[in-house]
This record gives sequence, structure tokens and C-alpha cells, in this order.
Amino acid sequence: MPADPAASGRTNPAGDIPSASEAASKPAGLIDDVKLLGRELVGLLHDRLELAALETRFAAHNLVGMIATGVLVAVLLVSAWLGLFGAMVLWLIQLGWTASVAMLLGAVVNLALAALLYRSILRQSRNLGWPATLRSLKPLEPAERSDYDSP
Repeated sequence: MPADPAASGRTNPAGDIPSASEAASKPAGLIDDVKLLGRELVGLLHDRLELAALETRFAAHNLVGMIATGVLVAVLLVSAWLGLFGAMVLWLIQLGWTASVAMLLGAVVNLALAALLYRSILRQSRNLGWPATLRSLKPLEPAERSDYDSP
């Protein structure tokens, strides 16, 4: 190998790195491979997004069905409750209670159950605001920061 790299026609002293003219002729295949890989990645991303869109549409369709079924169940439960309420009032009337007192007792029972359910909803609603997450995102107080700053 000649001591002068220019005499050998190479401008790069490292023998394993191709010169600019050699690199210009070879990368056509490499560039095509990179373009093909890019197109495949875009296609893969498109397929994944299309799958997510289809599953979202399917989930939304099922959610609508679940809500409709829930409304029907609620209607059936209300009608059953009204039937039980009416039977209780009639039973109280047969026992000798006046109709107005029996109806009032039924209304008081309904209001008491509604109040219990309302309290349950209030207790459960405390967890809807992500309290632990909000506490973790809250900035530290100056006294707490000094604990982390000291070595």
C-alpha cells in the first residue's frame, strides 16, 4: 500500500470506509431499503390505528347497547318496586290502617331508602376526582423542598 493516500486514488485513509464516489454508487439499494422500511412502518402504523378505530367503534356500539339494557332494567325495577309498594299499602289497609297513613308510611320508607342511597353516592363521589394523583402533582412546600436540597 502506498504511503500517500492520494496516490492510491483514495481520499480516506481508513481502508474500510468507502470514498464518496463509492458511497454514491452503493447506497441506492440502502436508500431503497430505508424507503421500503419507512413505507412498511407507515403501513403498520396505519393498520394499528385502523384496528384501534374499529375496536373503539365496536366498544361504543356495545356501550350504547349496555346503556339501553340498563334503562330497560331500571324501568322493570321501578315497576316492580311500585308493585311491592302498592302491595304493602294494601296489606296495611287490610290490617286496619287508614289508606292515608299507609300511603304516608310507604312514602317515608321510600324517602329513607333514597336518603341512604344518596349518602352512599356522596361517599363514593370522593374518589372521582383522583385525589391521590392530584396530591402527587401538587408542588412541594418550601420546607419540604429544603429536605430534598440538602445533601
